[in-house]
Amino acid sequence: MPILKLTKRAIDAIGPVEKPTVFYDSDLTGFCLKVLPSGAKRWCVEYRSGAGGRGVGKTRMVLGSTSAMTPDQARLSAKTTLGAVALGQDPARKRSTERAMPTFAEFGERYLSEEAEAKLKPRTVVNYRIYLRKHAAPLLGTRKLDALDSADVSKMHRKIGKTTPMTANRVVEFVGSVFRYAAVCGLVAKGHNPASHVQAFREQRRERFLSAAELGRLGDAIREAETVGIPWSVDKDQPNAKHIPKNGRTKIGPHVAAALRLLILTGARLREILELKWEYVDLQRGLLLLPDSKTGQKAIILNAPALDILKKLRKVDSFVIASDIKGQPRHDLNKPWKLISARSQLTGVRIHDLRHTHASYGAGAGFGLPIIGKLLGHSQPATTARYAHLDNDPLRRASNEIAAQISRAMGDPALTVAQSEPG
Repeated sequence: MPILKLTKRAIDAIGPVEKPTVFYDSDLTGFCLKVLPSGAKRWCVEYRSGAGGRGVGKTRMVLGSTSAMTPDQARLSAKTTLGAVALGQDPARKRSTERAMPTFAEFGERYLSEEAEAKLKPRTVVNYRIYLRKHAAPLLGTRKLDALDSADVSKMHRKIGKTTPMTANRVVEFVGSVFRYAAVCGLVAKGHNPASHVQAFREQRRERFLSAAELGRLGDAIREAETVGIPWSVDKDQPNAKHIPKNGRTKIGPHVAAALRLLILTGARLREILELKWEYVDLQRGLLLLPDSKTGQKAIILNAPALDILKKLRKVDSFVIASDIKGQPRHDLNKPWKLISARSQLTGVRIHDLRHTHASYGAGAGFGLPIIGKLLGHSQPATTARYAHLDNDPLRRASNEIAAQISRAMGDPALTVAQSEPG
């Protein structure tokens, strides 16, 4: 065990070694220099962990290379480390923990790939990725996971909530999921979840129901859009307004028109229609057999008008509502709905409000809430065998009556065919 005063002259004089050799400083106990056969030289400090350095295990921690630290700098670093040991700390273990602890952004990605994708619905994972990329990462992403507290998450929540309170609440829920998985992985203590103490913004449920007059305008706008097209709305104050054709019109395709009509006639959710495949459509029994939805496996009853739409719709892809990319579902209906709703003068109406409207017509016709809830899929079907139960006459009559009223209000006489049984 070579011992010498570790000065610049002394370390320069150390020649090649055949195996890793440690030279100990004669003045400061624990301060040493490790020389490798390659010629590399590293400053180190050795200590025994435990209170006052009285532990059993010996630890050798690298402080830096001789090219990066002078002897005086290395000696000062060794003294600081040994001082921490005397206070009962374990500097090497602390450094290892700090290096292993990921940032929130890093672990957020790990959570999505390891946990969320395996256990959550694809649409939820898509939303979580948006929450991480657009909201959580810019505000919390660079912080170490164990360094975040409730104040940090609350600050993020307030900032997002200034413009979108509901999104702010969803982002906090995502952050909470990340920390729960971090506890499972042993990165934070069980129960350490700074998101759990953040009080959510109050959310007001929006339930907008279309009146008969509004449904009439909606039906007119859809027919106009799919036939002659809706006239362009030109802002005359725009600099290039004079260059825009005065007779310009925007048309929607038959699949977009079918999607809008199916949403209002069946009360289905947007993703249930946009991600609907032809293999899920049972025209003979008049059912949409969805293998998965927001509420799990589900069957949607096709009333006579909805059946008529599907029978006439051309099959161009595996998806019922064809998109611009073959083999992929349409992402949304934002642009056509903005066009149609503006033409219909439906201020503040969302696509999801079509589902609310379907339910409201059922309730107005005197059907019980259990019937309406079942038509909308509010209760989860236990097994595929229960699809036969959904074909019962009360549900069939309820669905047909709702669709008939809506079709009449929309002015679609071709869709009001009296048909109580699917054909």
